[in-house]
Formats: sequence, C-alpha cells, structure tokens
Amino acid sequence: MNDCVFCKIGSGQIPSRMVLQDEEVFAFEDLNPQAPVHVLVIPKRHVAAMNELQDSALLGRLFHVANLVAQKKGIAASGYRVVANTGKDGGQTVFHLHLHVLGGRQMNWPPG
Repeated sequence: MNDCVFCKIGSGQIPSRMVLQDEEVFAFEDLNPQAPVHVLVIPKRHVAAMNELQDSALLGRLFHVANLVAQKKGIAASGYRVVANTGKDGGQTVFHLHLHVLGGRQMNWPPG
C-alpha cells in the first residue's frame, strides 16, 4: 500500500531504529515508547489488521520474532507483554498489523 507508513518503514523508505528483520517481518523501536522496551513487529507485506490475516504461518512468524526481540532486548527472562490492537475500538491507530513488544518494567492489569 503506497501511503502506509509501516509499509514504508518495512521497505526502508522511512528510516527507523531496526531491531530485527527477516524476509517477511521487520521489528523496530517505537517512536513513542510506553515502556522501557517498546518494539513494533510488522509483516513486510501490507495486512491492515489482525482480523484480515489469513496466513497462519505469518502469524506464527510474527510471534516468533516477538520472542526473538524479547531475548535480544534482555526482557525474556523477567517477562514481557505482546499486544495486537485491532480496529478502532481495539485502539489501533496505524492500520497495518503490528505487534507491540513491551517490557522492562512491571505491567499493570487490566491494560485498558
């Protein structure tokens, strides 16, 4: 999608602080972090939201990369949160599927 900011980040058209990437997935530091560690994990191809994803292998890949991010950032042992906001009422503001990997502090519950 030509006007999608996350498509542009994933393709390298917009600079970001990359954490990890492979042929399908790109992970980068959030510009407005909500925790000491806040990394976004996106598919490189455009998928607007969780409810549009039909590719279970890609979904698994996104979560696998989220785990790798937690390990790389040193939060895997202490714990972390993975969040996917879906749709307006779910808090999604950028309509390109993305996982938030949050950690480095105690998370509160309920989150919303």
